[in-house]
Amino acid sequence: MQLYPIKFTPIPKETIWGGNKLKTMLSKDFPSNKKMGESWEISGVKNDISLVANGELKGESLNDLIQKFGARLLGHKVYQKFGTEFPLLIKFIDANDALSIQVHPDDKLAKKRHNSYGKTEMWYVLDAEKDANLIVGFNQKVDQELYQRKLEDGKLEEILNSEKVENGSCYFIPAGRVHAIGKGILLAEIQQTSDITYRMYDWNRIDKLGQSRELHTDLAVDAIDYTLENQYATEYTSDINKPTNLATSNYFTTNRLVFDKEIRRDYTRLDSFVIYICLDGAFDICFNNEITRVTKGESILIPSELNDISLNPKIQADCLEVYI
Repeated sequence: MQLYPIKFTPIPKETIWGGNKLKTMLSKDFPSNKKMGESWEISGVKNDISLVANGELKGESLNDLIQKFGARLLGHKVYQKFGTEFPLLIKFIDANDALSIQVHPDDKLAKKRHNSYGKTEMWYVLDAEKDANLIVGFNQKVDQELYQRKLEDGKLEEILNSEKVENGSCYFIPAGRVHAIGKGILLAEIQQTSDITYRMYDWNRIDKLGQSRELHTDLAVDAIDYTLENQYATEYTSDINKPTNLATSNYFTTNRLVFDKEIRRDYTRLDSFVIYICLDGAFDICFNNEITRVTKGESILIPSELNDISLNPKIQADCLEVYI
């Protein structure tokens, strides 16, 4: 059969820090009486495999598609490297309260401890309330001894870098970098397929059962990259009707596309699937005289074999373009 642009049914995640913006701002069909912190848009994580929401393949799982179509879906280089494991996890996150201070292991440590890939990720802020901030990296030179002393003294925040964010703020977060999303932020997250998180500090809060969430302070010590960076935010200037690169790594490349006229995307030499995450507006994907509409808050996977497509905005569109 001929493959086509594939949408998936979002997977809701109720969290202690979640809110209602996934429903009100991104039109997710989630319960309004629950704290929904995440929408897993495209997932190959075990026990959370995305299901197709459109077209002839509706109801089939992402794993089913990879088994059936292999390199036609993923691209030859991606299929050779990852086999039947989908390499990326795409999310929207609504932080109605601050997330825990955390870190993720790199591939080597994750393989040793969990037989898993590590987690390098990036954030793109869709909406930030006034004075919203996040934590990323350190604000001074830190070694393991200083880190552990501050943690034990309850003064970890003193050495963490806090940054005020606004709509459009972007951060690339390699495995090992300490981070936390702050209260009042709605963002898109692109990450390696991994659900391994080491919580270092969770603001002493308890859940509705009066329980504290598990911390992983011993595991985190060896996973942290203590390097002090001069700058953590990604600086960029978006150009209309052509891609602006936000992140390039061994794990994924992400561009921002803002367009108010039809544009053509030729992926002939890419040899990878492509994911569009619609941040604002709406556009049609045109391939072989077939049209698929994508609206704000939707994510869609373009199979590798669909390597020459057109994007036609209905109103000015703003999206992230992601590939391996």
